[in-house]
Order: sequence, then C-alpha cells, then structure tokens
Amino acid sequence: MNNEEHRVGVASLLRELGHEFVARELSDDVLDALDFGVRELLNTVRDNPRRQRSVPLEALTDFKLAAPAEGRVAHHLFADSVVSGGANPMGLGAELWREGDTAVMEVTLGRAFEGAPGRSHGGIVAALIDETMGMVMGIHDAIGFTAQLDITYLAPVPIGEPITARARLEHREGRKMTSHATVSAKDVVLAEASALFITVDPQQFLAHLLEQ
Repeated sequence: MNNEEHRVGVASLLRELGHEFVARELSDDVLDALDFGVRELLNTVRDNPRRQRSVPLEALTDFKLAAPAEGRVAHHLFADSVVSGGANPMGLGAELWREGDTAVMEVTLGRAFEGAPGRSHGGIVAALIDETMGMVMGIHDAIGFTAQLDITYLAPVPIGEPITARARLEHREGRKMTSHATVSAKDVVLAEASALFITVDPQQFLAHLLEQ
C-alpha cells in the first residue's frame, strides 16, 4: 500500500465516522470520550507539515486526451475532490466512470448529507450533477469551468440508497459546451439538469497548482 492508497483508506474511515456521528444517539459519556479522542487526533494531524497540492501537466493532458476506459473503471483527476475524490474525508466518495459518450457517477449518500430527514440536501445533488457533467468534457477532449447550471428537482433524493447520475454532451460551439444530466434511483428519475461549460487551456486551468 502506497501513501496515496493509505490516505484514501483513512479518509474513508473518517467519512464513515461522520455519517455514524449524525446517525446515532450518543450519550454525554460517549461525547466526552469522542471530544478527548478527536482533539488528540486533531493535534496529531496538525503536528505534520502543511501539504502543498500540485498537479503535473502530464496528468491534465492525459485527462484531457485519454478519457477513462470503457466499462466501470473508477476515475478521478483530483484525489481530494469533494465529490469523486477518495482521499477527502468530508467528500461524497462517489465513483465516476464512462459508458460510451456518457459520464456516469454512482454514490450512496450517508446521513451527514441529509437536508430534510431521510432526504439528501439539494446542494449535494447539485454537486453530484456538476461533477458528472464535468467528466463529459474529458470524454470530448476538453477541460474547463461550469458557467451555468440549471436543475429541476422532480422527487426527493434518498439517503442510504444507491443513486446514479448520467450526463452527456448536447451541443458544442467554440469554447462553449452544453450538457444534459439526470439523477435516478431504482430507474426513477429524481432530477434533471442542463449546464453550460467554458473550455480552457489545461495550463490555465490549474496554473497556480502546476508542478514546475
């Protein structure tokens, strides 16, 4: 196990801890024990050097030109992405892959992502849609930013059940790319969205993080 894999494993445990904290009735004694233990862990983490995130240009080029393999091959460019990055302890921990020209993302949302009880927060659903649509650019040899995102919520998005987002390109003109996406659970469409993305040069995209 390398350091990145180790980091992903620990992040997964921290995500699980957050969801269980929200989902459980905790006594004062348990909260006291958690207060002490978490403070110790926090101090342990803070004793380490501050991390400098960087991305080699080759990684951006590969992402742009070589879309993920066909089939359910999990993909992410940024391990710390709050949506599809496995190394973010506060993230969704979603899996993202390609099916033909369609970007697909699947996740089971935990209790920490509730809005109303038993339902996921609409902003979390928006993040899921935005990330899936962003992958469409990679499929079509581009990388860029979200300029506009319009979502219609058709039904509550459940907590604790697998949900799937699918996105595809509708139109491309110059630097403008428009995409369409749906979110569903058990073949029931829960939300639909359209978005406008503006493509940029990979070096511009992360100029402040590129390795020299």
